[in-house]
Amino acid sequence: MENNLSENLRKLAITKRLNFLIGSGASSPAISLMSQIKKPTTKEIKNLQVSGRYLSDEEKEKIAKNEKLIKEVKEVSKSLLNKTLDDTQKKKLGEFKAFIRSISVILNFSNSRETPREANIFTTNYDLFIEEAVDEVLKEEVSLVFNDGARGYFNRFLESSNFNRTVSYEGLNNNYIDELPSLTLIKPHGSVNWEKVGEGEDAKVIIRNKVVESPMVVPPTGNEGRDTFMDNHFHDMLRVFQLELDKPESVLFILGFSFQDDHIARMIRRALRNRSLIIECFCWKNEDEQKYKENLGFNSQEVPHNFKFIKPSQFEDKDNLELKDLTKVLRGI
Repeated sequence: MENNLSENLRKLAITKRLNFLIGSGASSPAISLMSQIKKPTTKEIKNLQVSGRYLSDEEKEKIAKNEKLIKEVKEVSKSLLNKTLDDTQKKKLGEFKAFIRSISVILNFSNSRETPREANIFTTNYDLFIEEAVDEVLKEEVSLVFNDGARGYFNRFLESSNFNRTVSYEGLNNNYIDELPSLTLIKPHGSVNWEKVGEGEDAKVIIRNKVVESPMVVPPTGNEGRDTFMDNHFHDMLRVFQLELDKPESVLFILGFSFQDDHIARMIRRALRNRSLIIECFCWKNEDEQKYKENLGFNSQEVPHNFKFIKPSQFEDKDNLELKDLTKVLRGI
C-alpha cells in the first residue's frame, strides 16, 4: 500500500500544476509551535502596552505570546543568515534543502507541453528556512529559477504581479526554446525580512537580505483573516493562492498546517469546487485527521472526493509525517 500511495502521489506532482501549502509544523522543532510558547508571566502581561484600546488580560496574554514567537523566529532567522545554527536548526535546514532539490527533480521530469514547469510554495511561516535552503541549493548548479515576487536590484520591492513569470532558455542558434523549472515563494502572512516603507496608498514592501527590526507580519492572534484582508499586500498574496487553486488540473500538497487560520480554510473549501483540483494533506499524527476536519468545517460525510488525508499509518513504521517524508514521496524513495 505504501509503495502504491507514494507512486500515485509522485505521479500527481509530475503531471499536475504543482502547489504546496507549508505551515509552522514544517519548521518544528527548530522553531516552537504557538502551543509550545511559554505562557507569559503576570508581570509581562501587566507591562504590556498597546495603544488605542483597552485590552483584557486574555488578549494581553495572546499578544505577549505572539511577541515571544516572533522574537524566536527572528533569532533563528538571524542564525540562518549568519551561519550560526545549532544542531537542530542545521538538521531542519538540511530537510528544507532536500525538499527544494526534490521539487527541482519533479519539475525536470514534467512535460512542459502539458504542464508548466512551475511550482508554488505558499507558507504562513515568517522564518527564512525556505529562502536559505533555496540560496544554498542554487549554489549546486541545480536547474531552478527562484521567484519571491521582488523587483529591483539594490532595493527589492514586493509586487504580486511579479509572481506570474516564466523563464525559458533559448538555444545558441535560436533553434529551440526550453522552459526552465521555476519555483515561486508566496508568504501571505509576511516575513521577518519584509520591511514596510511609506504610508497609505504609497506604502511599499522591501524584501531585505537581513532580519528587520519591525518586520511586516500577520501575528497569530486569531484575527489573521481581518489583518490579512486589511492590507493590500497580504490580500494580493491570498488572491494569488486562490487563483492558483482555481486553475485546471492542479494539485496542492499540505504539510505542517492545521487549518486554524479560518480565512485560509474557507479559501480551501471554496477551491474544492474546482473538481479537477486535488488536495493531499499530510497529517502529523493519525488522530489529527479529525481535528483538521473540524477546523475545515467538514464532518465525516462531507469531505469532498478531491480532498485526501495522508496519515502515518499508511506508511510502514511511521508515527508522524514530516517534511522529510513529503520529500521522500517526491523523490520516489
